Amino acid sequence: MPSLEHFRQRLSHFEALPQLVMLGIIAGLCTGLVILLFRLAIELPQHWLLPSGISEDFESLTAWQRFCFPVAGSLILLILLLTIPRLSRSVGIPHLLERLNYHQGRLSLADLLTQFVGGAIALGSGHSVGREGPAVYLGGSCGSLIGQWLKLPNNTLRILIGCGSAASIAAVFNTPLAGVIFAMEVILLEYSILGFIPVIVAAVVADVLVQLVIGHAAELRLPALSTEILPELPLLLILGLAVGLVAAAFIYTLQRTVRLRRTPLAVRFMIAGVLAGVVSVAVPEVMGTGYDSIEQLFDGPAVLDLLLLLLICKTLLTPFVIGLGIPGGIIGPSLVIGALAGALLAGFAQYLGFNMPIDLFTTVGMGAMMGAILNAPLAALIALLELTDNSAIILPGMIAIVVSNLTLRSLFKRPSAFQAILEAQGLDASQAPLAQALSRAAVGSLLERDLVSTHALVTVAEANQLLKASPRWFLIEQGETNALLPMGDLARWLDKHPAEQDDLCIELMQIPAGRQEAIPIYSRATLHEAWESMVAHDVSVLLVISNQGTPLGVIRRSQIEEYYNHKQAL
Repeated sequence: MPSLEHFRQRLSHFEALPQLVMLGIIAGLCTGLVILLFRLAIELPQHWLLPSGISEDFESLTAWQRFCFPVAGSLILLILLLTIPRLSRSVGIPHLLERLNYHQGRLSLADLLTQFVGGAIALGSGHSVGREGPAVYLGGSCGSLIGQWLKLPNNTLRILIGCGSAASIAAVFNTPLAGVIFAMEVILLEYSILGFIPVIVAAVVADVLVQLVIGHAAELRLPALSTEILPELPLLLILGLAVGLVAAAFIYTLQRTVRLRRTPLAVRFMIAGVLAGVVSVAVPEVMGTGYDSIEQLFDGPAVLDLLLLLLICKTLLTPFVIGLGIPGGIIGPSLVIGALAGALLAGFAQYLGFNMPIDLFTTVGMGAMMGAILNAPLAALIALLELTDNSAIILPGMIAIVVSNLTLRSLFKRPSAFQAILEAQGLDASQAPLAQALSRAAVGSLLERDLVSTHALVTVAEANQLLKASPRWFLIEQGETNALLPMGDLARWLDKHPAEQDDLCIELMQIPAGRQEAIPIYSRATLHEAWESMVAHDVSVLLVISNQGTPLGVIRRSQIEEYYNHKQAL
């Protein structure tokens, strides 16, 4: 199909903006539909199973039901995961980052289905996890699968995963801008103008789709805030410090628990289920993501000892069950934990006689905790702005978010939650500047098509005929030992042997020349993959082949170096 092949070829170049925008629209639509289905898969069972018929209202369950829900959920998850291959059991944002950085962003349909069903079971059974992490994984998987089904270059898969991730956050929270910043700050780990546009398109499309189908998501609105925050400035600094401390406890618990993943799956899941059940009997508010707890904080004053108990339970239980492998997310619980910390601090200040606005500190605490745990300060700030629809939140939010991040990174030396999980697996999600720059374009963007195939044994006449085509390279085909021969080397040999008869045979694999083994690489591979292949095989040129294995041309190390130097100079 020539048009599709031309479309793929254009996408080999990082500057293929119109094509990327089209893909962003498709990724936004697909992600929006999947998130709608995911939301139904969570809320419909809760509507049937919870006595009140209200989603997340686990408090309406009796004590023994609150114990049985997480245990039953863990048991169902265990049965599910034992019936699928081990390679398809890993899900969540850390796994998404692993596939993006180590496997060219290739995710499977089995991964998507495992996250969809596993996340719905974990959330529906009241585990203390969030839906946003699974949603990001589902969105990233949608983007990856679109690229793979269309056989697009690997550099495009990276952008499509960013599109799906942004679209999922936009669909869950109705916060498209926060979704874009999250995708750039957490998933892609870079900001680029051309990368922004398709990601923005995907987020907007998903947000519009969800609003057309079910309307706006529940918004957290603040009362009119005074622009004069100087009286609250000392406590905002203390709030950031306190949230950083809570985030450190969260990350530490996660790091310690992830080490238990060597324990058999059945043991881990049943420990998670029983522990969640026991805690839920005593503190029912800890079940689920906990957004209803935030709403109660805005409705009226809360008892300080209950806030403290819920904060401790949520901060320790959520990383514990996620560390044991329950397929849920941490973004939602991080907002709840931050809100509890902010409300607790404001309530304590009011108890001491200070007139501290609890709504302000509750909301700012949400952003401070999210920014610290995810190492995404800008995404957290934008989320606060979009969720509250109040620009007065920006300055206090900036203060608390910066202090909480500094406290966690500099004082306690803790990584983000996703990085902590990857480090426990011996992986690193960060990319060097070289890898980032070379991952933006595919091999096809630098393809040299001056290539002619030939047999290893040719006559002098045939060799001269080959030179008339003026190719830069010859592909010497000889079974499994194909080689690339520079045209100039053959020309020099013929010049040194002018008296040779036309019917004399030449063994191209034997004449003195700078031949290199013809290491193949697909045209859809990124320049970073090509660079790594050259280093691994100690060659300076690769044979570029099509999706069907047909030789297309070559790519040289010097071309990649020139590309990188040019991008660095811009």
